[in-house]
Amino acid sequence: MQNVHGILLVIASMAGFTVEDALIKQLSQTLPVGQVLTLLGIGSATIFALLAHLRGHNILARAAWRRPFLLRALAEATAAMAFVTSLSLVDISVVAAVFQATPLVITMGAALFLGEEVGWRRWTAICLGFLGVLMIIRPGLSGFEPAALFVLISVAAVAARDLITRRIDVAVSSFVVSFQGFAAVVPAGVVLLAMSGTGPQALSLSQVVMLLGAVVFGALAYYGIVQAMRIGEAAAVTPFRYTRLLFSLIVGVVVFNERPDAMTLAGAALVIGTGLYTFLREQRLARRKRRGLA
Repeated sequence: MQNVHGILLVIASMAGFTVEDALIKQLSQTLPVGQVLTLLGIGSATIFALLAHLRGHNILARAAWRRPFLLRALAEATAAMAFVTSLSLVDISVVAAVFQATPLVITMGAALFLGEEVGWRRWTAICLGFLGVLMIIRPGLSGFEPAALFVLISVAAVAARDLITRRIDVAVSSFVVSFQGFAAVVPAGVVLLAMSGTGPQALSLSQVVMLLGAVVFGALAYYGIVQAMRIGEAAAVTPFRYTRLLFSLIVGVVVFNERPDAMTLAGAALVIGTGLYTFLREQRLARRKRRGLA
């Protein structure tokens, strides 16, 4: 029953992230991307600062501001800049499809930079997954959108963030770490706004509501993922992260009138299939290792 609750929380969280993405995309049509990013960073950082305070954690503790934490925050800021920029320029369904390659990039990064052992089966899955990404963005072909490369930058930065997270001090609260990540988004947004050459704009009531909605849905989705991983087994709940693509496809078609073509859908299926295989293979190897130690 715990796994069922965990699965439902993951699905609800993926729906929440999709709503957040849709609101960000809508806001970026009328506001500078840098301004959207700055306001999102302020709102989300405030939420996690309050949560850290309520739990008795000091967001300014020296242990939380060592080099690995700063590198993680930098990766978070880079990922946010690239992701929000891609949402403003590319179909939400394409962004979500390419973003599903993140677990594959994390596995590759763990092998290349952390010395984790990755066998030929998972390397094959990684290569096939990247082939799926190429099918979606189609470099050199008529359907190629250069702005889709921002999604790849975001994927690489998220993978770097998660790999760094494996090496940071676990004694530092996850609320403090989350605060750092979102706080780093604020100067990133300011830089993006300055680079755009446009100043900040006054917000209408509808824009304020959408902004608050994006912050709230994002925070609730984050909390849901954390809770899901605590109450459910990873092998049971993790595959349901891919429901984010389904929700994004629905939102893209219904809200933004997008029409993903057959190659995009085939590429997305290949990315998801290889990602699931890689995850299940890692779980199987982990079980074998535990039995060997028993």
